Amino acid sequence: MVEVIRDWRGLTDAQKGAAVAVGAFDGVHRGHQAVIASARGAAERLGVPLAVVSFDPHPRRLFQPEAAPFRLMTPDQMARALAPLGVDRLYLLPFDREMAGMTDEEFARRVLSEGLGIVHAAVGFDFTFGKGRSGSPALLQAYGETLGFGVSVTDRIDDASGLKLSSSAVREALKAGDMDRAAAILGRPFAIQGEVIHGDKRGRTIGTPTANIAMGEYMRPAYGVYATRTRLPDGRVVKGVANLGVRPMFEVEEPLLEVWLLDFDESLYGEVLETELIAFLRGEMKFDGLDALKVQIDADAEAARAVLA
Repeated sequence: MVEVIRDWRGLTDAQKGAAVAVGAFDGVHRGHQAVIASARGAAERLGVPLAVVSFDPHPRRLFQPEAAPFRLMTPDQMARALAPLGVDRLYLLPFDREMAGMTDEEFARRVLSEGLGIVHAAVGFDFTFGKGRSGSPALLQAYGETLGFGVSVTDRIDDASGLKLSSSAVREALKAGDMDRAAAILGRPFAIQGEVIHGDKRGRTIGTPTANIAMGEYMRPAYGVYATRTRLPDGRVVKGVANLGVRPMFEVEEPLLEVWLLDFDESLYGEVLETELIAFLRGEMKFDGLDALKVQIDADAEAARAVLA
Protein backbone atom coordinates (compact mmCIF):
# COMPACT_ATOMS: atom_id res chain seq x y z
CA MET A 1 0.00 0.00 0.00
CA VAL A 2 1.46 3.34 -1.08
CA GLU A 3 1.30 6.08 1.56
CA VAL A 4 -0.14 9.25 0.01
CA ILE A 5 1.05 12.59 1.44
CA ARG A 6 -0.71 15.68 0.06
CA ASP A 7 1.65 18.50 1.05
CA TRP A 8 5.32 19.43 1.31
CA ARG A 9 4.89 21.63 4.38
CA GLY A 10 4.88 20.52 8.00
CA LEU A 11 6.05 16.95 7.43
CA THR A 12 7.47 14.83 10.24
CA ASP A 13 11.01 13.49 10.06
CA ALA A 14 9.53 10.04 9.37
CA GLN A 15 7.81 11.41 6.26
CA LYS A 16 11.04 12.86 4.85
CA GLY A 17 14.33 11.46 3.60
CA ALA A 18 13.31 9.47 0.52
CA ALA A 19 14.84 8.95 -2.89
CA VAL A 20 12.21 10.40 -5.22
CA ALA A 21 11.16 10.35 -8.85
CA VAL A 22 9.81 13.79 -9.77
CA GLY A 23 7.30 14.53 -12.54
CA ALA A 24 3.64 14.64 -13.51
CA PHE A 25 3.61 10.87 -14.18
CA ASP A 26 0.10 11.00 -15.66
CA GLY A 27 -0.51 7.44 -16.81
CA VAL A 28 2.59 5.98 -15.06
CA HIS A 29 3.56 4.62 -18.50
CA ARG A 30 6.69 2.62 -19.32
CA GLY A 31 8.76 5.77 -19.81
CA HIS A 32 7.75 6.99 -16.36
CA GLN A 33 8.53 3.56 -14.97
CA ALA A 34 12.13 3.91 -16.17
CA VAL A 35 12.52 7.14 -14.17
CA ILE A 36 11.01 5.44 -11.11
CA ALA A 37 13.40 2.51 -11.58
CA SER A 38 16.30 4.97 -11.44
CA ALA A 39 14.97 6.36 -8.15
CA ARG A 40 14.48 2.81 -6.87
CA GLY A 41 18.15 2.04 -7.56
CA ALA A 42 19.16 5.09 -5.52
CA ALA A 43 16.77 4.17 -2.69
CA GLU A 44 18.23 0.68 -2.47
CA ARG A 45 21.79 1.97 -2.59
CA LEU A 46 21.15 4.56 0.13
CA GLY A 47 18.83 2.43 2.26
CA VAL A 48 15.95 4.94 2.18
CA PRO A 49 12.26 4.82 1.15
CA LEU A 50 11.30 5.13 -2.51
CA ALA A 51 8.85 7.93 -3.27
CA VAL A 52 7.24 9.67 -6.23
CA VAL A 53 6.64 13.43 -6.32
CA SER A 54 3.67 14.46 -8.45
CA PHE A 55 1.09 17.24 -8.48
CA ASP A 56 -2.66 17.60 -8.03
CA PRO A 57 -4.24 19.21 -9.88
CA HIS A 58 -2.03 18.68 -12.93
CA PRO A 59 -0.15 21.95 -13.67
CA ARG A 60 -1.92 22.26 -17.02
CA ARG A 61 -5.26 22.66 -15.21
CA LEU A 62 -3.98 25.83 -13.48
CA PHE A 63 -2.35 27.34 -16.55
CA GLN A 64 -5.04 26.30 -19.07
CA PRO A 65 -8.31 26.14 -17.08
CA GLU A 66 -10.43 26.15 -20.25
CA ALA A 67 -8.51 23.29 -21.89
CA ALA A 68 -10.37 20.08 -22.71
CA PRO A 69 -10.09 17.29 -20.12
CA PHE A 70 -6.81 15.42 -20.61
CA ARG A 71 -6.01 13.25 -17.56
CA LEU A 72 -5.11 9.59 -18.05
CA MET A 73 -5.70 8.55 -14.44
CA THR A 74 -7.01 9.64 -11.06
CA PRO A 75 -4.73 10.07 -8.02
CA ASP A 76 -6.13 6.80 -6.64
CA GLN A 77 -5.21 4.98 -9.85
CA MET A 78 -1.75 6.54 -9.74
CA ALA A 79 -1.14 5.23 -6.21
CA ARG A 80 -2.26 1.74 -7.23
CA ALA A 81 -0.10 1.79 -10.38
CA LEU A 82 2.94 2.76 -8.29
CA ALA A 83 2.53 -0.04 -5.72
CA PRO A 84 3.87 -2.89 -7.92
CA LEU A 85 6.89 -0.71 -8.77
CA GLY A 86 8.00 -0.83 -5.13
CA VAL A 87 7.03 2.77 -4.33
CA ASP A 88 6.54 3.40 -0.61
CA ARG A 89 5.23 6.95 -0.74
CA LEU A 90 3.44 9.30 -3.13
CA TYR A 91 3.87 13.01 -2.47
CA LEU A 92 0.85 14.48 -4.27
CA LEU A 93 1.72 18.15 -3.97
CA PRO A 94 -0.96 20.84 -4.38
CA PHE A 95 -0.17 22.75 -7.57
CA ASP A 96 -1.49 26.18 -6.59
CA ARG A 97 -0.50 29.78 -7.24
CA GLU A 98 2.25 29.59 -4.61
CA MET A 99 3.80 26.56 -6.29
CA ALA A 100 3.38 28.04 -9.76
CA GLY A 101 5.11 31.26 -8.69
CA MET A 102 8.25 29.61 -7.31
CA THR A 103 11.54 30.07 -9.12
CA ASP A 104 13.43 26.90 -10.00
CA GLU A 105 15.80 27.56 -7.07
CA GLU A 106 12.89 27.99 -4.65
CA PHE A 107 11.30 24.72 -5.77
CA ALA A 108 14.56 22.82 -5.34
CA ARG A 109 15.32 24.41 -1.96
CA ARG A 110 11.91 24.94 -0.32
CA VAL A 111 9.99 21.95 -1.67
CA LEU A 112 12.51 19.21 -2.42
CA SER A 113 15.26 19.94 0.11
CA GLU A 114 13.61 21.65 3.08
CA GLY A 115 10.03 20.42 2.69
CA LEU A 116 10.52 16.80 1.62
CA GLY A 117 14.10 16.40 2.81
CA ILE A 118 14.98 14.26 -0.23
CA VAL A 119 18.33 12.50 -0.51
CA HIS A 120 18.08 11.81 -4.26
CA ALA A 121 15.93 12.96 -7.20
CA ALA A 122 15.42 11.01 -10.42
CA VAL A 123 13.95 12.93 -13.37
CA GLY A 124 13.35 12.43 -17.06
CA PHE A 125 15.45 14.03 -19.79
CA ASP A 126 12.73 16.59 -20.53
CA PHE A 127 11.89 17.52 -16.92
CA THR A 128 11.29 21.23 -16.28
CA PHE A 129 10.44 23.02 -13.04
CA GLY A 130 10.01 26.49 -11.58
CA LYS A 131 8.21 29.58 -12.82
CA GLY A 132 8.26 29.76 -16.60
CA ARG A 133 9.62 26.18 -16.66
CA SER A 134 13.07 27.68 -16.31
CA GLY A 135 14.63 24.71 -14.50
CA SER A 136 16.29 21.84 -16.36
CA PRO A 137 17.79 18.48 -15.29
CA ALA A 138 21.28 20.04 -15.44
CA LEU A 139 20.17 22.91 -13.21
CA LEU A 140 18.59 20.47 -10.75
CA GLN A 141 21.91 18.60 -10.60
CA ALA A 142 23.65 21.89 -9.76
CA TYR A 143 21.12 22.63 -7.01
CA GLY A 144 21.50 19.10 -5.70
CA GLU A 145 25.23 19.57 -5.26
CA THR A 146 24.60 22.72 -3.24
CA LEU A 147 21.65 21.39 -1.22
CA GLY A 148 23.02 17.92 -0.56
CA PHE A 149 20.95 15.54 -2.71
CA GLY A 150 21.93 13.45 -5.69
CA VAL A 151 20.26 13.70 -9.11
CA SER A 152 19.97 11.10 -11.87
CA VAL A 153 18.57 11.84 -15.33
CA THR A 154 16.86 9.16 -17.41
CA ASP A 155 17.34 9.45 -21.16
CA ARG A 156 14.38 9.18 -23.49
CA ILE A 157 13.41 5.52 -23.80
CA ASP A 158 11.37 4.24 -26.71
CA ASP A 159 10.18 0.71 -27.34
CA ALA A 160 12.49 -1.51 -29.40
CA SER A 161 9.88 -1.36 -32.17
CA GLY A 162 10.09 2.45 -32.21
CA LEU A 163 6.95 2.99 -30.12
CA LYS A 164 7.14 6.42 -28.45
CA LEU A 165 6.69 6.07 -24.68
CA SER A 166 4.99 9.30 -23.62
CA SER A 167 1.69 10.53 -22.20
CA SER A 168 1.00 12.43 -25.43
CA ALA A 169 1.49 9.20 -27.40
CA VAL A 170 -1.03 7.46 -25.13
CA ARG A 171 -3.55 10.24 -25.76
CA GLU A 172 -3.01 10.02 -29.53
CA ALA A 173 -3.62 6.26 -29.42
CA LEU A 174 -6.79 6.68 -27.35
CA LYS A 175 -8.16 9.34 -29.69
CA ALA A 176 -7.59 6.94 -32.58
CA GLY A 177 -9.29 4.07 -30.74
CA ASP A 178 -6.04 2.11 -30.85
CA MET A 179 -6.32 0.41 -27.47
CA ASP A 180 -3.53 -2.06 -28.17
CA ARG A 181 -1.05 0.76 -28.78
CA ALA A 182 -2.22 2.64 -25.69
CA ALA A 183 -1.83 -0.49 -23.57
CA ALA A 184 1.62 -1.17 -25.03
CA ILE A 185 2.81 2.29 -23.93
CA LEU A 186 1.11 2.16 -20.52
CA GLY A 187 2.09 -1.42 -19.78
CA ARG A 188 -1.59 -2.17 -18.97
CA PRO A 189 -5.00 -1.36 -20.48
CA PHE A 190 -6.31 2.20 -20.17
CA ALA A 191 -8.97 2.32 -17.45
CA ILE A 192 -11.64 4.77 -16.32
CA GLN A 193 -12.55 4.88 -12.64
CA GLY A 194 -15.63 6.56 -11.26
CA GLU A 195 -18.80 6.36 -9.23
CA VAL A 196 -21.87 4.77 -10.76
CA ILE A 197 -24.49 7.49 -11.23
CA HIS A 198 -28.17 7.38 -12.16
CA GLY A 199 -28.79 7.61 -15.90
CA ASP A 200 -32.04 7.78 -17.87
CA LYS A 201 -32.57 4.01 -17.37
CA ARG A 202 -33.35 3.48 -21.08
CA GLY A 203 -31.08 0.42 -21.03
CA ARG A 204 -33.38 -1.35 -18.60
CA THR A 205 -36.31 -1.01 -21.01
CA ILE A 206 -34.45 -3.06 -23.63
CA GLY A 207 -32.85 -5.56 -21.27
CA THR A 208 -29.38 -4.02 -21.15
CA PRO A 209 -29.03 -2.16 -17.83
CA THR A 210 -25.84 -0.10 -17.74
CA ALA A 211 -23.55 1.25 -15.04
CA ASN A 212 -23.11 4.93 -15.95
CA ILE A 213 -19.90 6.76 -15.09
CA ALA A 214 -19.21 10.46 -15.75
CA MET A 215 -15.96 11.11 -17.63
CA GLY A 216 -14.90 14.03 -15.41
CA GLU A 217 -11.28 15.05 -15.96
CA TYR A 218 -10.41 12.03 -18.11
CA MET A 219 -9.40 12.74 -21.69
CA ARG A 220 -12.01 11.61 -24.20
CA PRO A 221 -10.93 8.52 -26.14
CA ALA A 222 -12.59 7.81 -29.48
CA TYR A 223 -16.36 7.86 -29.04
CA GLY A 224 -17.99 4.51 -29.67
CA VAL A 225 -18.37 1.00 -28.32
CA TYR A 226 -15.69 -0.96 -26.45
CA ALA A 227 -15.11 -4.44 -25.10
CA THR A 228 -14.39 -3.93 -21.42
CA ARG A 229 -13.33 -5.50 -18.14
CA THR A 230 -14.66 -3.90 -14.96
CA ARG A 231 -13.19 -4.32 -11.48
CA LEU A 232 -15.84 -4.20 -8.75
CA PRO A 233 -15.13 -2.88 -5.23
CA ASP A 234 -14.93 -6.46 -3.92
CA GLY A 235 -12.23 -7.36 -6.44
CA ARG A 236 -14.37 -9.30 -8.90
CA VAL A 237 -13.66 -8.61 -12.58
CA VAL A 238 -16.63 -8.70 -14.95
CA LYS A 239 -16.56 -8.69 -18.75
CA GLY A 240 -18.70 -6.15 -20.51
CA VAL A 241 -19.46 -3.93 -23.46
CA ALA A 242 -19.58 -0.16 -23.10
CA ASN A 243 -20.64 2.91 -25.00
CA LEU A 244 -18.43 5.95 -24.51
CA GLY A 245 -19.75 9.22 -25.82
CA VAL A 246 -22.82 11.41 -26.14
CA ARG A 247 -25.26 8.93 -27.75
CA PRO A 248 -26.35 10.86 -30.86
CA MET A 249 -29.73 9.08 -30.85
CA PHE A 250 -30.61 10.66 -27.48
CA GLU A 251 -28.57 13.89 -27.82
CA VAL A 252 -26.85 13.61 -24.46
CA GLU A 253 -24.67 16.68 -23.82
CA GLU A 254 -22.03 15.38 -21.40
CA PRO A 255 -20.12 12.24 -22.44
CA LEU A 256 -20.71 9.14 -20.34
CA LEU A 257 -19.16 5.73 -20.06
CA GLU A 258 -22.12 3.33 -20.03
CA VAL A 259 -21.05 -0.20 -19.20
CA TRP A 260 -23.29 -3.22 -19.68
CA LEU A 261 -21.80 -5.90 -17.44
CA LEU A 262 -22.42 -9.23 -19.15
CA ASP A 263 -24.11 -12.03 -17.17
CA PHE A 264 -24.41 -9.71 -14.17
CA ASP A 265 -27.48 -8.46 -12.31
CA GLU A 266 -26.65 -6.51 -9.15
CA SER A 267 -27.26 -2.88 -8.18
CA LEU A 268 -24.08 -0.80 -8.32
CA TYR A 269 -25.39 2.75 -7.74
CA GLY A 270 -22.93 4.76 -5.68
CA GLU A 271 -20.15 2.17 -6.06
CA VAL A 272 -16.76 3.12 -7.51
CA LEU A 273 -15.81 0.93 -10.47
CA GLU A 274 -12.73 0.78 -12.66
CA THR A 275 -13.35 -0.20 -16.28
CA GLU A 276 -10.57 -1.17 -18.68
CA LEU A 277 -11.20 -0.35 -22.33
CA ILE A 278 -9.80 -3.47 -24.00
CA ALA A 279 -10.79 -3.06 -27.64
CA PHE A 280 -12.59 -0.48 -29.78
CA LEU A 281 -15.45 -2.26 -31.56
CA ARG A 282 -17.15 0.52 -33.57
CA GLY A 283 -17.84 4.23 -33.67
CA GLU A 284 -21.01 5.93 -32.43
CA MET A 285 -24.13 5.40 -34.55
CA LYS A 286 -27.61 6.86 -34.72
CA PHE A 287 -30.52 4.40 -34.89
CA ASP A 288 -34.06 4.60 -36.28
CA GLY A 289 -35.57 3.27 -33.06
CA LEU A 290 -35.11 1.17 -29.95
CA ASP A 291 -35.57 -2.11 -31.85
CA ALA A 292 -32.65 -1.33 -34.16
CA LEU A 293 -30.59 -0.20 -31.18
CA LYS A 294 -31.33 -3.46 -29.34
CA VAL A 295 -30.23 -5.55 -32.33
CA GLN A 296 -26.94 -3.62 -32.52
CA ILE A 297 -26.33 -3.86 -28.77
CA ASP A 298 -26.75 -7.65 -28.93
CA ALA A 299 -24.28 -7.77 -31.83
CA ASP A 300 -21.85 -5.57 -29.87
CA ALA A 301 -22.14 -7.90 -26.87
CA GLU A 302 -21.27 -10.92 -29.02
CA ALA A 303 -18.31 -9.06 -30.52
CA ALA A 304 -17.12 -8.15 -27.00
CA ARG A 305 -17.44 -11.74 -25.80
CA ALA A 306 -15.33 -12.90 -28.75
CA VAL A 307 -12.59 -10.31 -28.05
CA LEU A 308 -12.54 -11.09 -24.32
CA ALA A 309 -12.71 -14.89 -24.64
